[in-house]
Amino acid sequence: MDIHRETFKQEAYELLAKLETSLLELEESPNDMEIVGSVFRAMHTIKGSGAMFGFDDVAAFTHQVESVFDMVREGRIPVTKELVDLTLNACDCIHKMVDGAPVPEALLLKTTDGFQKLLPVAESGNDLVAENLSSAMTFETEPSTRTFSIRFKPHKEILSSGANPILLLDELCEMGDGKVIALTGNIPSLKDLNPEECCFSWHIILTTKEDENAIKDVFIFVEDECELDIRCLENEDEEDVEDVRKIGKILVERGDLRPEDLQATLTTQKRLGELLVEAKVVDAGAVDAALVEQRRIKARREETREKLTASSIRVSAEKLDTLVDLVGELVTVQASLSQKAGMVNDAELLSIAEEVERLTADLRDNTMSIRMLPIGTTFSKFKRLVRDLSNELGKEVILTTEGEETELDKTVIERLNDPMVHIIRNSIDHGIEIPSDRKAAGKPTRGTVQLSAIHSGANVLIRISDDGAGLNPESIREKAVAKGLIAADAEMTEKELFSLILAPGFSTAKKITDVSGRGVGMDVVKRSIEALRGSVDIASQKGQGTTITLKLPLTLAIIDGLLVRIGVEFYVLPLSTVEECVELTRDEVLNTRGRNMINVRGEIVSYILLRKLFKESGPPPDIQHIVIVGIDGQRIGFVVDTVLGEHQTVIKNLGRIYKDAVEFSGATILADGTVALILDVQKITQTALIEERHLQRDILEKR
Repeated sequence: MDIHRETFKQEAYELLAKLETSLLELEESPNDMEIVGSVFRAMHTIKGSGAMFGFDDVAAFTHQVESVFDMVREGRIPVTKELVDLTLNACDCIHKMVDGAPVPEALLLKTTDGFQKLLPVAESGNDLVAENLSSAMTFETEPSTRTFSIRFKPHKEILSSGANPILLLDELCEMGDGKVIALTGNIPSLKDLNPEECCFSWHIILTTKEDENAIKDVFIFVEDECELDIRCLENEDEEDVEDVRKIGKILVERGDLRPEDLQATLTTQKRLGELLVEAKVVDAGAVDAALVEQRRIKARREETREKLTASSIRVSAEKLDTLVDLVGELVTVQASLSQKAGMVNDAELLSIAEEVERLTADLRDNTMSIRMLPIGTTFSKFKRLVRDLSNELGKEVILTTEGEETELDKTVIERLNDPMVHIIRNSIDHGIEIPSDRKAAGKPTRGTVQLSAIHSGANVLIRISDDGAGLNPESIREKAVAKGLIAADAEMTEKELFSLILAPGFSTAKKITDVSGRGVGMDVVKRSIEALRGSVDIASQKGQGTTITLKLPLTLAIIDGLLVRIGVEFYVLPLSTVEECVELTRDEVLNTRGRNMINVRGEIVSYILLRKLFKESGPPPDIQHIVIVGIDGQRIGFVVDTVLGEHQTVIKNLGRIYKDAVEFSGATILADGTVALILDVQKITQTALIEERHLQRDILEKR
C-alpha cells in the first residue's frame, strides 16, 4: 500500500502542476470550456485517487472544488479572477495535504469559505463535504477511438418516404474519420432504371469515439427501410496480425463471395482483387470497400503498436544517478583497457578494446540522454510566481516563454529553480515599472518578462529578459563606492558595472520590501550558477529593459575534454570551449617582452602562462602549446607544455576542502589511475584579468 501511496503522491504532484498551468490559461481565456473541462478532470482524478489510497482529507477537500467546476461546466458559475485565486489557493492546500504537512488554518478557512459562497445555497454547507465518496472511485477518462465497418443497403422504396441517404452518410462522417465506398453492383441498365428507386448501397469505414448505439441512432428513422450491418473491427480476431485481414476473408464474411468461388479463383497468379472482379464473382465496389477496411485496420494496429512502444516507466532519481555513476566508472575502465591494448600491441586485444570503446560510448550517450529533460517544465512553474508577484506589487506583468523544448541535464534543472526565482523577482520588483509610469514613458501598461532557452554548442543559454526601466550605471557606481566595492575614481566599463549587482549585499532598492531590497539574491544566483560550472552575463539599456543570460553546461556527469600536461601534472580543459591549438616557441615568448600576446593569423590573442599560475618548477620546453578558448565572445590562450588529445572526462567533485581552489571545477581519473584536474577557464581568466589590472595600477602609481 505504501508503494501505491507514493505513486499517487507523484501523480498528484504532476496533476497539480498541470492544474496550475491550466488555471493561469483559464484566467486569460475564461470562456474556454476545454480548459474548464481539463481542470474538472484533474480535480476529479485527484479526488478519486485520494479516496482510493487513504488520502481522505484530500478527497473531501477536492470534492468541494470539483463541485464548483462542475457548475462552471454547466454555465451556472462564471469564471472570474476570484475563482482562479481560490482554486490556486486550493492547489496549495492539496499540495500540503499530499505532503502530509499541516495546512495553515487561515489559508484553509479562506479557501473553503470562498468556495462555499460560490455554491448555491441548496448545495452549500457541510453536507457537501460529508457526501458519500464512493463516486470518487470512478475516473473520467477520455473515450478511446474505435473503428466500425458499416454496411448500409437501403430498400428501393426509401426515396418515396422522403428520406435522403446522402444526408445520413454526411451525419455519420461527422462523428469521426469516415470513408464511404459506393456499391453499384445492383444498378440496372439505363433502360430499366427507375429514378424513384434507390439502387445504391454503401460500405462505410468509420473511426470514432462514439459507440455502436450512437451509430444506430443515425439510422433510427429508416431502420425499417434498409438493411444495416454494424461491426466493430477493434474486437475482431487477431489471428491475421501480419497480413491484417485477407480481402478474401472480408468478402466471404460480408456475404459478397462464396468460399468455393474464392478457392477456385486463388489458383491463378493475378492479384486477388483483380481476379475476383474479372471472374465476375464480386463487384468492384465491394473489393474497394474491403481494401479500405484492410488499410484502416492496418493503420489502427500500427497506431496501437506505436503507443505501446512509446510507453514509459517511472524510475527513481536515485537509481538513475547510480546508473550514471556506474557508466562513469565503466568509461574509466574502458580507457585503461584501450591503453593496455595499445601497449601490448595485440591485434585481437585491440579489436576487443575498440568494440568495448564503441559500446561504452553508445551507453554513455544513451544514459546521458535519459537524464535530459525539457526545460519547459521549469518555465511553467514561474507563471504562478509572476502572477502572484505582480498582484502583490500592483503591477501588470505577463510571462512569455520560448524554447521550452530545449533539453538540459536533470541535475542542472533541479538546481536552477532558486537562481531563476531570484532573477524573476528582481525583474518584476526593480525592472518593471508601475502601470502609470509605463504609460508616461510611452510603454504598454502591461510589462513583459520573457524566458528563453537555446542550445549553444555543449551549453544551454537561458535568458531572462524584461522590458522595464533597465539598470542605471550611475546609481550602481554610487552604491558600489559607498559600500567600498570600488574606488571613486575607478575606470570600469558598463558591463563591469552591471556585474557589481552580483556582489554579496549589493542592492539599489530605495526601501526594503517583502520581495527584495536586503541585498540577498543576486549573489546567490552567481554562486549557484558557478557551482553548476556556468556563468552569468548581464546586459541592460536604460529605459528599455534588462537581459540576464545564464550559460550552463548540458550535463554535470561526463564531458568531452582536452587532456594537457604541465610539468608532470595533467589537466583537462572542456572541449566545448576550445577553438584551436597553436605552437609557442621560446623566441616568440622573448619577442613579446612580457606582454603575453601572440599574433594568430593577423589577430592578437592574449594568453595566460599556466606554468607560472600553478608555480610549476623547472624550465619550460622549447616549444609549448597555446590552447585558445572562446569566453564571452573573447579569445584567450592557455599556455601548456603539451597537448595530449581528446579525453572522455568523468567529472568528480573535489570536496569542500578544496572550495578555495577556484581555478578547478573538478577532477577526473585517467586510464593509469592518475588524477587530472579540470580547469575552470572562466575563473582562471577572471583571476588573470584582475591580477593584470592590479599590476597596471601599481605601475601607474610608481610613475
